[in-house]
Amino acid sequence: MSNTTNWNRRRFLGTTLSSAVGSTLAGTAIAPAILGATAAQAQSKGVTVGLIYVGPRDDYGWNQAHAVAAKALKSVPGVKVVEEENVPETVAVRKTMEGMIQSDGASLIFPTSFGYFDPFMVDMSKKYPKVEFRHPTSLWSADKHPMNLGGYFCYLDQAHYVNGIAAGLSTKSNKIGFIAAKPIAIVLRNINTFTMGVRKVNPNAVVQLVFTGDWSMPVREAEACNALISAGNDVIACHVDSPKVIIETAEKAGVKTLGHNASQAQLAPKGFITGAENKWETVYKTFAVAISEGKKLPNQFFGGYDKDMVLSTPFGAGASDKARNAATQAIADLKAGKPIYTGPVKSNTGKVVLDKGYGNYDPVLEKMDYLVEGVAGTLG
Repeated sequence: MSNTTNWNRRRFLGTTLSSAVGSTLAGTAIAPAILGATAAQAQSKGVTVGLIYVGPRDDYGWNQAHAVAAKALKSVPGVKVVEEENVPETVAVRKTMEGMIQSDGASLIFPTSFGYFDPFMVDMSKKYPKVEFRHPTSLWSADKHPMNLGGYFCYLDQAHYVNGIAAGLSTKSNKIGFIAAKPIAIVLRNINTFTMGVRKVNPNAVVQLVFTGDWSMPVREAEACNALISAGNDVIACHVDSPKVIIETAEKAGVKTLGHNASQAQLAPKGFITGAENKWETVYKTFAVAISEGKKLPNQFFGGYDKDMVLSTPFGAGASDKARNAATQAIADLKAGKPIYTGPVKSNTGKVVLDKGYGNYDPVLEKMDYLVEGVAGTLG
């Protein structure tokens, strides 16, 4: 994927997710009847599900997170899964969708990259009104898009909060590095929520932030990692498309790490602590079962730990006992709906940016254009 389209995908998530989520999460985004369905029920009627990836399925990042979920979906009785990787955000994705529908009989398709949506998914949903199309963003709008089209999203900031708690209790230097791609709202939310977790358990710790400038810049990611390590950071976290280079670089230097998107645990057998993972499996299984039973799919489907839509990678050797215990408790709190942002919250420039507490799905949190207190870094 080009740098521009990569940036656009995340930029849209960061700047427009709030418009749809505010009205849907309160009650209609998650259909209780659908969530209650069991995998065994899919046996009643066969269903073919298609998944399309913009990159390789084994990238240790965005694409792999979806591929892991696709593998889990294959275990559902009565469900057939067809996949295609390395499909560019061009007419190629239209051809892939067409093939899945015409040759494989797919009745539910998940094209998983930003640039697939418009015009390709929009056009195909109009051409095939009996096929359901779902995209991992909130791009769908009821007033301009077909009803067989929609979006879904996992609130990964909740898992980054858990990462932060584990990091704060695993550092000895009280310096924690964070490598991020671009200073857009969805990324800033992960950085800030991570820092909230760090500071909750270790008020003396500082999160030193470096932006690489793009979503997949292996050379810059390695350079940023080495620079943070040289500056005394003994724990490294990140938000880039594939953390593979960062995790491997830190492991080689004997520095602890935290993951993003998918599991990177096997890359760091000595220093991995835990990681923030999207649990797309919940979405895919829920939708496949619903389709098999002839149920209407929700057009918007969002959640975090409480909806079993994010998870933490099992603890690695880098996690202290205190980190394990505190992180486990944090997960329980999030599942129970306990808010992260209790307010007031200051930016790292001293300005009050949140004057009160907000729930974990409040649209206010979608509009972050600041870094919270405890982050050493700038947006420029």
